[in-house]
Amino acid sequence: MILAIIAFVVIVLDQFTKYLIKTTMSPHESIPVIENIFHITFVRNQGAAFGIFQGQTAFLIAVTVIIIILLIGVYWKLARQNNILTIGLALQLGGAVGNLADRIRFSYVVDFFDFRVWPVFNIADIAIVIGVIIVAWQILVWPEGPKEKVG
Repeated sequence: MILAIIAFVVIVLDQFTKYLIKTTMSPHESIPVIENIFHITFVRNQGAAFGIFQGQTAFLIAVTVIIIILLIGVYWKLARQNNILTIGLALQLGGAVGNLADRIRFSYVVDFFDFRVWPVFNIADIAIVIGVIIVAWQILVWPEGPKEKVG
């Protein structure tokens, strides 16, 4: 249940913010929030992270569907009893579905957070990165999960 709720919240926030950008801004329009540091910039990203695979929409859709299936599989096999791992997977799942929805509908992903020193990104991207960090932390740093204190 936690997986579905978190993924749903990520998808709704992601799609709502992208809707706001698409309906209030023109492509490449940029609104400074903090001049030369942080802008809201409407970018149509036809590639993946850091602009790789530009114009490869069908390939990116296929890869995303495979990743979504793998995330759900990992949840069912390993994470159902581990809330931390579930949260990480749910964030990744919500982000993947959010960006997949854009690729299917528009053949590009709507990006808008622009820190001027990093590629422009969106809520789905943030969720995916945080989810990956949580899963990596859970696997590498805390592989056995939390232990109750005795005494």
